[in-house]
Amino acid sequence: MAHDGQDFPMTTTVLPNLLSLTSQALGPVAEITEKATAAVRDMVSKDGRVSTGLVDANQTAAHGLAWLATYNESLRQMQAWAEKLNGEGKFGEVEQLIHQIAFGEYLWQIYGGIQMNQGEVVRLQDMGLTQDDMRALMAPAVAELCNAGNSQAARVRLVELMEERAAELTVGVSGLDDELEMIREQFRRYSVDKVEPYAHEWHLKDELIPMETIDELAEMGVFGLTIPEEFGGFGLSKASMCVVSEELSRGYIGVGSLGTRSEIAAELIICGGTDEQKEKWLPGLASGEILPTAVFTEPNTGSDLGALKTRAKKDDNGDWIVNGNKTWITHAARTHVMTVLARTVPDTTDYKGLSMFLAEKTPGTDEEPWQDPGISGGEIEVLGYRGMKEYTLNFDDFKVKGENLLGGEEGKGFKQLMETFESARIQTAARAIGVAQSALDEGMKYALDRKAFGKEIIHFPRVANKLAMMAVEIMVARQLTYFSAFEKDNGRRCDLEAGMAKLLGARVAWSAADNSLQIHGGNGFALEYKISRILCDARILNIFEGAAEIQAQVIARRLMA
Repeated sequence: MAHDGQDFPMTTTVLPNLLSLTSQALGPVAEITEKATAAVRDMVSKDGRVSTGLVDANQTAAHGLAWLATYNESLRQMQAWAEKLNGEGKFGEVEQLIHQIAFGEYLWQIYGGIQMNQGEVVRLQDMGLTQDDMRALMAPAVAELCNAGNSQAARVRLVELMEERAAELTVGVSGLDDELEMIREQFRRYSVDKVEPYAHEWHLKDELIPMETIDELAEMGVFGLTIPEEFGGFGLSKASMCVVSEELSRGYIGVGSLGTRSEIAAELIICGGTDEQKEKWLPGLASGEILPTAVFTEPNTGSDLGALKTRAKKDDNGDWIVNGNKTWITHAARTHVMTVLARTVPDTTDYKGLSMFLAEKTPGTDEEPWQDPGISGGEIEVLGYRGMKEYTLNFDDFKVKGENLLGGEEGKGFKQLMETFESARIQTAARAIGVAQSALDEGMKYALDRKAFGKEIIHFPRVANKLAMMAVEIMVARQLTYFSAFEKDNGRRCDLEAGMAKLLGARVAWSAADNSLQIHGGNGFALEYKISRILCDARILNIFEGAAEIQAQVIARRLMA
């Protein structure tokens, strides 16, 4: 039977009337977020307009606002999740504890300081708010949730229930429909059987994921998941993409990220390509016969794509000749097509002069990665995220067919790329959830197996605390990510929500990996244990697809627009 937290005996760790309390807490959080937005906007505005220079000078305030707004949206989505489950009779003790702990923790952080990362805490006063402004957070519901929501008793009880229900796919009901949960189950089985037994060896030997695995994923439809059926794909939702990415990344982030290449390339072509380009490229991308790589970043530019220096010039035959250097190119060697961002409009120094190309190349081997004239490069050795390898690329009079200018129009490259960012960030958030879940999986297993002072270490409260907070924050990040995907599926702008999901998901993944390694103690530092790999893999999530600082900057600008 559906309930509001009141059906359990008085000894339960769940607060009475939980959903009513959390509902009442949303108003004060929204109010303080509005006040902070106004205060930061005043701080960074000049002559009535937001100033880039002032935003840069007040980064702590601006980025703090991004985190505050992310917490506000996270709590809203947790409330929507809880009310949905309550209406369906699925809001059990596990779900109530997750919901209660999430509100208790995030409300306290909003009042006392939000952890942007392990070394930076941002407080409301950093955003220009006074003690009088903060009085909204002294509402009775907020006070009760802060005082009793995230208690040790609640965390220990949650871990007891996690131990009892270890066979369940997720800690707590996800809130997704049965079809999406069937997809989750299918890909979880694949990860357990075909990925997890081999991933650690791939990592330790720094090997490419075997082509056999890529072929299997192609047969399962991973590369054509969201490509329209008319072009050979399945035409499924972004929410389905989240579930697939999540479960494959739970096995190994390299495998979970294989589909990202095709997702970005397909989205570029669907949004910006000509009819001929769609017909030529999309079926091969969907089937996995064409493996793409994204070639955007350059040395010394990072996220400042408008400053790219790689140039493409049209020759007498109407083809393009590309010259320049690129870096951090994932899975570059054995792919068939590169989505290359290059400057084609002379005398431009910003994003308006950039164009996008679908540059064909011959797949290489480990021994000879570069098969075509005009292209060379080298491998970048990395800590983690190893299964596809990272490369530098050098273009020296590299030829691209004239027909492969995306959309057949110059100067549209940056705009075309921006149209893919929502999907890319939703996908990255889903990968982060998968990595966080794998950290929780390993932490739970170790805490149950390892004994100290005569008992399993899971029964020590500080170990249980870590496991409980992993489970809680994974669910928070999951609900924010799913919400972003649903917005995208319904044709609504969601760059703000997608950015928030990526921002939070990346922090949650790193925190989960770090805490899981701590549970392992000295063994976690040994290469033979999987958690050492998971920690290395988690670290990249705060950097790629927009570093956390850039992500916060973008969110803040949108909030103040």
